[in-house]
Amino acid sequence: MNASGKLAKLRKLWLILGNRNYLKALKSGAAAGVEHARVIGNLACATVVDIGANRGQFALVARRCFPTAAIFSFEPLQRPADIFRRVFAGDTHAELFQSAIGPNSGAATIHVSQRDDSSSLLSITDKQNELFPGTAEQKTETIKVGRLGDFLRRESIKRPALLKLDVQGFELSALKGSEELLEEFSWIYVECSFVELYEGQALADEVIDWLRARGFPLDGVYNMAYDAHGRAIQADFLFKAISRSQA
Repeated sequence: MNASGKLAKLRKLWLILGNRNYLKALKSGAAAGVEHARVIGNLACATVVDIGANRGQFALVARRCFPTAAIFSFEPLQRPADIFRRVFAGDTHAELFQSAIGPNSGAATIHVSQRDDSSSLLSITDKQNELFPGTAEQKTETIKVGRLGDFLRRESIKRPALLKLDVQGFELSALKGSEELLEEFSWIYVECSFVELYEGQALADEVIDWLRARGFPLDGVYNMAYDAHGRAIQADFLFKAISRSQA
């Protein structure tokens, strides 16, 4: 890890330790994704749909930014789902669905990483483990997959709404599985890669083009990750709906 990466980790730890709720969650095994606060903190959301919730890292920040919002989170793996439930046990406006989101409903094989937040419905490449050591495949499991509309009714998504996806290369497939409800969202926030870290994944340019064609032009790029040679690897992309950002 380079010096800037170490500095970012130290800053993240400092921000977590300075917040009582984040510190409590850390003790339960969930480190709040504080790097997202500067992105979503300027939005006003009544609903957050959190696809790829893992242990609740993003949901913790969403709750701090939007104290009264409904949060609907999706996490297919048992262990991180259990941690999420402990962290949000007292939050009556946060709900977890133990499922992945994809274009088809049914069962699927997930490739479980040594670090569960790097697990994917796509095979993990050697490049992923090279760039992010400790993320190689550990095992596979069978999980539930469904379309977003299988779990949420249109009227459950109160506007303004944010759709967040962090699904390790499965972004475009998850978006296709959410397509019938996309018009309910004002913003879409997606982690995308510039290089193939998971076999057959859609890269950033494909996701950008797909969302632009559906009325979500790119609004900003954040939290860029680089390799040792300064090459951009992945980043978080914020898309803003045309004409309904304040719907």
